[in-house]
Amino acid sequence: MQSLPESRTQSYEELYGPPENFLEIEVKNPITSGVGRHQVTTYEIVMRTNIPAFKLKSSSVRRRYSDFEAFRDILERESARVTIPPLPGKVFTNRFSDDVIEHRREGLQRFLQIVVGHPLLQTGSKVLGAFVQDPNWDRNAF
Repeated sequence: MQSLPESRTQSYEELYGPPENFLEIEVKNPITSGVGRHQVTTYEIVMRTNIPAFKLKSSSVRRRYSDFEAFRDILERESARVTIPPLPGKVFTNRFSDDVIEHRREGLQRFLQIVVGHPLLQTGSKVLGAFVQDPNWDRNAF
């Protein structure tokens, strides 16, 4: 009969230390600027991680909804084996109201949490790290 390995008590560092791998991403601080037809809302993407696939351990960038659309299109072309979740839908009336902006912010955050948490995208995507971390991200570079 095989004996079980001797159990040992975990140290406080093991119990309460930082997790082995963590990734926090948040979409927040929507800012609407411009006038009339040139009005746009940007969202801040704040990310903290210790996952080696990402160049920076913490970052903050701003993106427009159209940037998220371009990013999603690039991901779909790049990652045939992964189903990319949908973005929150387009809004054509009252799109700059607080309720609409907050609903969109929540949807964009859910979208990013799913995408950045996917192991195949973390290691296989050329666009993911740049979109969530590079302030000079350019959709035409992909």
